[in-house]
Amino acid sequence: MMSTKMTNTIKRRYNRISSIFNLMDNMMPEGWRKELLKEAQGKVLEIGVGTGTNLPYYPDNIDLTAIDFSPKMLEKAKEKTQKNNHAVALLEMDAENLIFEDNSFDTIISTCVFCSVPDPVQGLKEIHRVLKPSGKVLMLEHMRSDHPVIGKGMDFLNPIGLHIVGANINRRTMENIEQSGLKVESQVFLMGSVMRKITLTKKC
Repeated sequence: MMSTKMTNTIKRRYNRISSIFNLMDNMMPEGWRKELLKEAQGKVLEIGVGTGTNLPYYPDNIDLTAIDFSPKMLEKAKEKTQKNNHAVALLEMDAENLIFEDNSFDTIISTCVFCSVPDPVQGLKEIHRVLKPSGKVLMLEHMRSDHPVIGKGMDFLNPIGLHIVGANINRRTMENIEQSGLKVESQVFLMGSVMRKITLTKKC
């Protein structure tokens, strides 16, 4: 697991940009969120809720818990729940160390989160642990391009984004998923190989 120092550094960066994060988050096409979140059902956990951009798109008949390790982000998300009357439990929590019991959730959501989790494999292992055997993980994630030239360019530029906002643009997310014990049920390429909609389940 990555050091507490790294986690705290990234947390401070996200606290710092919380006031403008909603503008950054809204750069993702609304249709991608709607398509993903309409599949949420049962007891749902959102990892990295940020300022709550996803909250208006969830179905009504779910039991929603949403976490983030940035208290400033959670303040913004709470404002959205108050304005829109959304029933959601908002908790400050690290994705690498979830407090929930094993096999707790029917659906787990992440949208552009695993670029910033300091130890993404540990975070994904925690998702595997708290997901019910019949459950699904629904993800919208950006990652390192499969194109050799573009991928190397992302490697070169990555330190800039990491320093400013704590997000990596060159994460090898599919390899990290493989190490976590989760199984790829489907993946849809939304923007070349960089942006993908991914559905995961537990391996048998």
